[in-house]
Formats: sequence, structure tokens, C-alpha cells
Amino acid sequence: MENKSGNAPDADRQTLGVRAKLGYGVGDLAINLFFQSSIIFLLYFYTDIFGISAAAAATLFLVARLVDAVTDPMMGAIADRTRTKWGQFRPYLLWGAPPLAVVTLAMFTAPELSESGKLVYAYVTYILFSIAYTVVSIPYSSLTAVITDNSHERTVLTAYRMAFALLGGVIVGVGTQPLVTLFGGGALGFQITIGLYGGIAIAVLALTFANTTEKALAVSQTAPTIREMLSVLSGNLPLWLIIIAFFAGMLAFTIRSSAVIYYFSYNLGRADLFPLFMLAILASQFMGILITPWLSARLGKKRTYISGAALGILSGFALYMTPYDALGAIFVLSIVGSLCFAAPTVLGWSMLPDTIEYAQWKQGVRADGAIYATASFFQKLAMAIGGALAGLVLAGSGYVANETQSPEALNGILAMVSLIPVLALVMGTVAIWFYPIDEALHVRMRTEIKTRALAE
Repeated sequence: MENKSGNAPDADRQTLGVRAKLGYGVGDLAINLFFQSSIIFLLYFYTDIFGISAAAAATLFLVARLVDAVTDPMMGAIADRTRTKWGQFRPYLLWGAPPLAVVTLAMFTAPELSESGKLVYAYVTYILFSIAYTVVSIPYSSLTAVITDNSHERTVLTAYRMAFALLGGVIVGVGTQPLVTLFGGGALGFQITIGLYGGIAIAVLALTFANTTEKALAVSQTAPTIREMLSVLSGNLPLWLIIIAFFAGMLAFTIRSSAVIYYFSYNLGRADLFPLFMLAILASQFMGILITPWLSARLGKKRTYISGAALGILSGFALYMTPYDALGAIFVLSIVGSLCFAAPTVLGWSMLPDTIEYAQWKQGVRADGAIYATASFFQKLAMAIGGALAGLVLAGSGYVANETQSPEALNGILAMVSLIPVLALVMGTVAIWFYPIDEALHVRMRTEIKTRALAE
């Protein structure tokens, strides 16, 4: 019988236990308490709580990425050369979480300062947050490639990860506003809420540290040189196609997430519905995550990715055309879009480890940290550009905090939750169209890599 998905029997089909999947997956809940807080609420906190202009916040997001251009590759190189009795990557989860919690708390603190003093404080705390986030997030993501070398199991493992990431998103998206109000509102409410998230995240990342194991093969390999790392990056076409898709997806996510609270507050005039909307969106994403491994096993990663992205793009165009008083249609279209785009979210992270083996197959060098650091940098660059674009669109359209908005400002906000993200997603989907690694090629790569290792 013809295998229409392009899947091949995996000679190394080693199923991970539930404990390993839960242990790894729950770590992204912790990371998303930090990540989602910065994506969904930081621009709003800066403009409407701390009192920084939207244009100044946009510049801040861009400038901070210059730091990531140094720290992300540096962290990747450090992780690739780390050798401890706990492995390459796990120690950073245990020791990196407390500093990350502290700087995130500082970032959501609003001291009484002059206008210039506020900018300096925001720059320092946001840059420190970016560095601390890098120290934890790159090693965490790199674990996928060393927990298992089985392509399908990586998809399942990533699905667990994304499910817990969504749970973190539910906590932040649905719980933040009520918690801020409970703790007194304003700057104090944000400070206590973010401090609570930080404490939870420290404990959860300790659980991930305790319940994951790195493959001995990956840990025992000779650490790659800087020259070898650069060679792995420059000659890896599948990696760069994935990075383009990552960049486009994160750009779309950041712009939309930054704008959706403004959309409910000003365009719809129903800020009270924002927590319910976030719950509906995240629930639909969770359902999409659950069915993605099943679809991928039958259609293949690439086909599933493109199908989900295409349907998500269509729902975004439809949302742009939907009037503000059609709340039911707005909810339905947003839910459908989130359900469909869960597949690209899961499969992008599942496909990235395959590019590590592609480099090892082609060039004989394995550099997990360098590859994940590069992907992380471009994701952060997309976050910065997305946050900056959101701030610039607000400023350019005449947005005034806590006032009735002009039609131009409302149109700018609408474009950010619909049309602009759609255009970014089209770019990412085109990149995946040319992605060359299917399931059969991945099995061939793993087989040849193991054959070479046995011959040495």
C-alpha cells in the first residue's frame, strides 16, 4: 500500500514514558508565565500604568534585541560546551529560574521617577529580563533533541510542551486582570501578580529538572568548536526555512497579542469580555495541540503544518471584515484561527530538532545549543519588531491612552489583530512549502548517523 504521508517506519521508535513527557512539558508552563506576561501585558503596562509613550516603548523593544544578538549565540555556545553530571541543559533550569523571576518582577514595577528616569529603568529591567530569559529558555528548548531522537516522539513531546504552554497562557491571559484587581489594581496589583507567577515558575522548573533525563550519547559527544558551530548554521537550509517560519509566526503572535487588549477595550468597548475571550482562544489552541500529533502521523509534518496555517490565514482575513457588533462571529473566527494555527506552533518546534540531525548527517557536527540559540534570537527579534510595530501603529494612528479613540486609531488596532498577522503568516507558510525533511528522510539520516558512529 502506498504511504501517502511520506512517513517511513522508524527503526528507532522508542516510546517515552508519561512521566518524561509531563516532566518536560510542564516546564513550558513556567516559561510562559514569564513570556506571556511580557507579550500580552508589558506594552499596556508601559503605556497605561508606568506612563511611557507608545513610541518610546517601541524603540525600547528594538534596542533590547541588540543585546540578544550577543547573548543568544553566547548562551548557545555555552550550553553546547557545558558538561555536568546533570547533563548539558538541565542545570540552567534549576539555577536560572530565580534570577529570571526577580528581573521579571522588577520589569513590572513602576517606581516614581522622572520621564527620563522611567525610560532608563525600563531599558535596564527589560534588557536584564531578556538575558535571564535566554539563560533558561534556550537550554529548555534544546532538551527536546536530547530526550529522544525519534521524530514522532518529538512531535508528541512538543505537543505536551505546547499544552502546558497554553495552560501558562490561560493563567496569564485569564487570571492576570482579576488578580491585578484583587491585589489593589494599578502598579501594585501587577507587581504582586507577577511576583506570584515567578514563585510558581521557580517550583515548576525545579520539577522539570528532576523529571527529565538527557540521552547519554548527546552529552558524551565532543563539544563543537566555534568554527564548527558557524558551519552548522551557514550550511543548514532546513534550519533557515524553519527560522523564517518561526520569525513570521512570532511576529504575528506578538502584534496580535499586544493589540487584543486594546481591541476589546476600545474597538469593542467590552474590556469585561477579555478574560473570557482569552479562555476561549487558549481552549481552542489546546484542542488543536491534542489533534496535531494524530494528524501529523497520517499526513506528515509538512502537510499538517501548511493545512493548519492556511485555514488560520483565512479566518484572519474574515475577522478583518467582521463588524464590531458581531461579537459571536468575532469569537468564532478567533477560535477557529487559534485551533488551526496550533498545528504550525507544535510542528515548528518538532521540526527544529530534525535540523540538528540534518547538520550532523551532512557535516558530521552536532550543535544543539547553537541551533536553538539561533532560532531563539530570531524569535526574539520578531518579538521586538512585533512589539515595536504595535507601538508605532498606536502612535502613528493617534492613539491616546485612557481616552476615546479616533477612527484612525481604531482601524490601526483592528489591523493589528487581523490583517497584519495574516500577512506575516503567509510569509512563514511559503517558507515551510520548501522545507525538505520528511519522515522518510529523517529515518535515513538517523540510520546513517548511527552507522557512522558504530564504524568509528
